[in-house]
Order: sequence, then structure tokens, then C-alpha cells
Amino acid sequence: MPRTAFLLLSALLATTTTAAAAPPPAMPHEQPALHALAQAPSEAELRATITRLVGFGTRHTLSDTKSDTRGIGAARRWVKARFEAISRDCGGCLEVVTPAQVFSGKRIPTPTEVMDVVAIKRGQRDPQRVIVMSGHLDSRVSDVMNATSDAPGANDDASGVAAVIEAARLLSKQDNDATLVFAALSGEEQGLYGGKVLADYAVAHGWRVEAQLNNDIVGNSQGQNGATDNTTVRVFSEGTKSNETPAQADYRRYHGGEVDSPSRNLARYLDRLAGNYLPDFRVNMVYRTDRYGRGGDQVPLLEAGYPAVRVTEAHENYTRQHQDLRSGHTDQDQGVHYGDTIDGIDFRYLARVTALNTIAMAALSRAPAPPTGIDTAGAVATDTTLKWRKVPGAAGYRVHWRDTTAAQWQHARAVGDVDHAVLKDVVIDDWFFGVSAVSADGYESPVVFPGDAGSFERSPAAAASSAAR
Repeated sequence: MPRTAFLLLSALLATTTTAAAAPPPAMPHEQPALHALAQAPSEAELRATITRLVGFGTRHTLSDTKSDTRGIGAARRWVKARFEAISRDCGGCLEVVTPAQVFSGKRIPTPTEVMDVVAIKRGQRDPQRVIVMSGHLDSRVSDVMNATSDAPGANDDASGVAAVIEAARLLSKQDNDATLVFAALSGEEQGLYGGKVLADYAVAHGWRVEAQLNNDIVGNSQGQNGATDNTTVRVFSEGTKSNETPAQADYRRYHGGEVDSPSRNLARYLDRLAGNYLPDFRVNMVYRTDRYGRGGDQVPLLEAGYPAVRVTEAHENYTRQHQDLRSGHTDQDQGVHYGDTIDGIDFRYLARVTALNTIAMAALSRAPAPPTGIDTAGAVATDTTLKWRKVPGAAGYRVHWRDTTAAQWQHARAVGDVDHAVLKDVVIDDWFFGVSAVSADGYESPVVFPGDAGSFERSPAAAASSAAR
């Protein structure tokens, strides 16, 4: 063989050997464990929980706290006992706490203790990183101040609490690197007080809340207008952070980020999980913090600087929300049965909503934390450079980009265990960018948009705002 050909062959073999020896970049892949969890929620368990909660008559925040059979106090004690039973079954894996504060306000005329019931499953590797699932325990009728009439609250929001308890049962015996929190909140109908108690508890204990999945009204599949949809759930997410500073807002308005808060990218994460693991179910992303003119317990978490979304059924039936138990007698509502009773629950639908939450909590807790310190550069250039800080547990990273008018991330590239990447011939002016972290076993974090607008970290501004309240 001529010397020139030999040298060329040697160089080729050396290059091939080097390339073969280099490990491929970490990539997300399908998880059999998530497929199993997607089928695991029990309709019987969900029904049993809602039946028990409805049986307390009313769970109004201002109702009886001493009775063992009626009122908010009995309901809280039952939920606490249920969490404790789940904990016993997993060898004491749950810590059950009851944070509380005394409030008074427009809908709480005399100082009243508002208590949450919270089960905590500590993370094995990163216990201060926290994934929260919540629903609110309290109920009401037409008059928000009526604390004595029967208020079954089967869908609003025993359905959410039942989903929380079922998720706790299913995940209690599974591994989680980040901490899982299952929260039954009180005081929602009187002014989102239970969410405030939870947010303050998280701040006081130094939790790095990566996500709150607030489930409120998740058990009905038929709307008031007759529309039936048992394959869709709405996920509401804020577009810009509730607590951004004027300087951060100025930067965002100029460079983009109006639809890329961490809460919005958390919603995209849920949408992607549904597409991968729930073929009979889909997420309808709604670009609002909540339904028009209405609110939920995710709002106090957002105000404290934590990513949070609201999960709600696709079509609401307002004759079953905030209503006295009665039958219609006028020409307009003849035959309508008002009130939030258990016959309005579609348990198959509720099981699918529970499945979405359960796989999301599992995936988030097993994935690395979202990358931090993401920055982009590329002005007056044909390439875009992304930089970030590495996070514990990541075996590699992926960079993402999409058209500025696209709802979902369109392109992604695995770049290995590095802290920067250059996208050749991708002009920064024309795209939005993000970075995700991937574990060695293929779990991926949510995508993080660059700068303060997209950061999952709780900002100093949030800390100062929360302390001031």
C-alpha cells in the first residue's frame, strides 16, 4: 500500500475509533415506569375518597371544627388519617404536617384558623427541590358566608383532593430524587388562604418549589351547555412572572419571554407527557393564570415566586358549582338539579386527570433540576450561542428552539454534558431558545427560557415581596 494511502487509512481508523469510544449524548427516552403509572389510578379509590368527603355535610372554612362527623375539622382529621395510613403502608415514608395561620378578611369576619393537611415524601438526592400537587378541601353553597347548609363539594373540590390522595398512594412506594408534596388546602373559597399558608410554609422551610400542580374542579366531563369531553383537561399557566421587577419587565418586553415563564414551560411539559403516555387524553393549554376573572390556590404560590399551574376539567357545569341544593322550578331551569353532588363525577375521567398528575410528579422528581443561569448571544451573527450552569444529576443537556410565534418547542439537539452550545446557522433574531437537563436514565427536566423571565429559581424580588406580606 502506498504510504499516502496508508496514512489516510490510519487517520480514518483513528477517527472512527475515537468516535466509537465517545459516549452518545444523554437523551430522553420512554419510561416503562411512567406507562405503568398512567394506568394505575383506581376509580374505586377515587370514589371512596369523594364519598367520604361528601359525607361530612359541609366543609366550609367557617364550619364546625369540633365534630367528628360534620364540618371542616372532621374532614381535615380524616385526610390526615388517610395520609398517615398510606405512610404506614410504605414504612413511614410520608411526614404529615398541618401548617396553619389565623386570618380575617372580607369573607372571614372573625379571626379563624385556616389549616392545610400536607404529606411530604422526602427526596433521596435533592430533598430541598420540591414538586407539589394540591387540591382544596373546603366547600361552599350559593352564599359564600353560609357555613351551615349542606355543601357536598363533590367536584369543587373533593375531586382534586381525591386525586391528590390517590397520587400519594401510588407514589408512596416509588423512588423520587426530589421531594414530593401532597397538599389538601383549606380556605380557598374564602380568599385563597390555604394557598397562602402553603406558600409561606414553603418559604419558611427553604423549599425550592419547581412545580405546583393545583387541581381544582377536575372530575366532571359534561359542561353546562351539554358538551361532553372525557379526553381533555385544561392547564392554565401565567405568561409572565407575577413578581417580576420593572427592570425585568423592560428587558422581557424588548427581548421576548411573554409566553415563556417557568409556569408556561411547566404546562408544555405536562402537554408533552400526555402525548407520550396518555394516548386517550390530551392537555389543552390555556394562556391565562386562571379562568377569566376567577382564581385558585396556585396564585399565592405564583406571588411567592414559584412555578405553578391550574389543572381544571375541559367543560364546567356552573349549575353544580357554588349552588344551594335545589331543583329548578322556573320555565328557564325546569328539571335542573342544582348542587355539587357525587352523581356529577365521571370517575373514569378523574382517573385520567389523576394519571397525568402522577406521571408528571414522578417524571419531574426523577429528572434533574431545570438548568440555571441560561444566557444567549448572537447579535449581528449567523450563529446562536447558549450558555448555562450545570445542575446536579444531569448527564447531559438539550438545547431547544422554536419560531417566535409557535406554541410548542419545535427543534431540539442533544449537546452532551457541557455548559454551552453553538447552533450554527441559527440566527438569534428569528427564534426563541431554551435548555433542558437530562438524567443518565433518560428523564428530562422542563425547558428553561433564558434570563429572569424563564428561570425556575425563586428570585430575590420574590423573597422580598413575600417577606413584606
